[in-house]
Amino acid sequence: MMSLAEALRTGMRRLASGVCVIATEVEGRRYAMTASSVTSLSDSPASLLVCVNKTAVMQPHLLKGQPLSVNILGVGHEAVSNKCAEPEAGEERFAIGQWQCDQETQLPYLGDAQAVFLCEVDNDGYEYGTHQVVIGRLTRLILPDIELDPLIYVDGGYRRLGL
Repeated sequence: MMSLAEALRTGMRRLASGVCVIATEVEGRRYAMTASSVTSLSDSPASLLVCVNKTAVMQPHLLKGQPLSVNILGVGHEAVSNKCAEPEAGEERFAIGQWQCDQETQLPYLGDAQAVFLCEVDNDGYEYGTHQVVIGRLTRLILPDIELDPLIYVDGGYRRLGL
């Protein structure tokens, strides 16, 4: 018999989701992680909900007021996603992809992402099980002039929409 945890993981493999990379900078050190658990929360105030595993290296830095970028990945970003999913990759995460630095916030972001939400953490973090629920209040949107072709993750692999 399958445990409830296994059942959840098995069932969720059938839910296609977009792939994002969350990035921030703290005292001159950059952090980035891959996240598929990102969703819009509200349009007033404009905000996103991001679920971050408590074992993620950047998780302790996601405190109220901390700026972060939420980068929606496109089909050419598989290597970026994979590198940012490696727990010990550190600064190597920024050697792959078109990383840029926002002049206002000093946040790292992907210049060729489908969209980039510049946010500020707007809660003290709500822990549930293995994860911290982070609310990112939108401060600005960067919308590169590129073809819409988001990276999709389903059943343990990357896919494309086939528009």
